[in-house]
Amino acid sequence: MSGISSMEHEAADRIDQVAARPRPTWWVKLIAFAACLLTLWHVGASFLWIAPYSALREIPTQQVLSGYMLPMFGQSWSVFAPEPINGDYHFNVRAVIEKDGEQVETGWVSATDVELSMIRYNLFPPRAGIQSSEVASGQMNAFNKLNADQKAVVALDFAEGDGEEWMVRSFDELEGDNPSTEAYMAEEHLSTAYATQVAYAIWGADAVIKVQYRVSRQNVVPYADRNDPGAQRPDPTFSTTGWRLPIEEEGQSRENFANTFRSQFERTQP
Repeated sequence: MSGISSMEHEAADRIDQVAARPRPTWWVKLIAFAACLLTLWHVGASFLWIAPYSALREIPTQQVLSGYMLPMFGQSWSVFAPEPINGDYHFNVRAVIEKDGEQVETGWVSATDVELSMIRYNLFPPRAGIQSSEVASGQMNAFNKLNADQKAVVALDFAEGDGEEWMVRSFDELEGDNPSTEAYMAEEHLSTAYATQVAYAIWGADAVIKVQYRVSRQNVVPYADRNDPGAQRPDPTFSTTGWRLPIEEEGQSRENFANTFRSQFERTQP
């Protein structure tokens, strides 16, 4: 009986200890509730973003989803079947700069190689290491939806006055209607703005007069030839674009971009 009594006393002591513990204050409960809501939103937004498009995306709206997921949380299932990633995109930039009172055309610089060097052998790769690949992918996908006449317009030089308005007017003057031109202009603007920052970082904002970017894609060795030791990757394909006037977006910091990109660019030079 004494043993049972002892156990009862121990159980009573534990109950008293639990009862004596202070309850969470209201602000602790509020933080915990907010953390739960944020977790539910993040899981739900990630599911909607990754899953195939459906009407559910319009509940928060596509703009809200993309604004939350990009650029930090962007992801997809494209590394898996049935359509895994099977090629590499590259974004190259060159410029016409003023040097010693003359206009000089620079050589091509691979912004993609510079950025990839930030994440290669890096246990904590920065998000900046994939920006040019994403810009290149969007530009080429939009470019491939244009017809031959529209691609010819893109290949022209628009380095005087308001180049983008000239390009839009040139599209409008073509016979036929292709809604893809509006989507392309968004990618064109982004690509030119990115090329501008790269050129400013390498050659200096005061020296750059106009820029040109070149996007390429090279597929991997075809799956059927994967065991052939002599198999080679197919030749790259290019989206042909002309010269453009530099573009900067409001709120951009050319100094911050240059500090990151130029230091990495200098490390990659022989």
